[in-house]
Amino acid sequence: MAVFVIEDDEAVRDALVILLSQFGHQVSGYPDAESFLTDVLPGEDDVVLIDLGLPGLPGNQLLRWLNALAAPPRVVVISGQSQSAILDAMRDFSAVPVLRKPLTVGSLSAVL
Repeated sequence: MAVFVIEDDEAVRDALVILLSQFGHQVSGYPDAESFLTDVLPGEDDVVLIDLGLPGLPGNQLLRWLNALAAPPRVVVISGQSQSAILDAMRDFSAVPVLRKPLTVGSLSAVL
């Protein structure tokens, strides 16, 4: 299983890539949705971690695009936004797990 981390905060992205690599996953990190979309097409056995507050294409729009694939990957949304902003952005995606920042090892391992 490959894990793709789309997170604009470089420190958070790097920490997630290192941590998830230590879990034994093949991990790639991207600063925005556009660089992710031009680099790779994830498979249904893959996991994509998406920050809601991405520059350019917002995280919920990337989620919509991924869900439209014939064989979509598993998606986990991460966010440091307020609860009301998360609820608003995720109103069409009730089945997608959302992790609030700061993330913990336990919360990450539970969704992987």
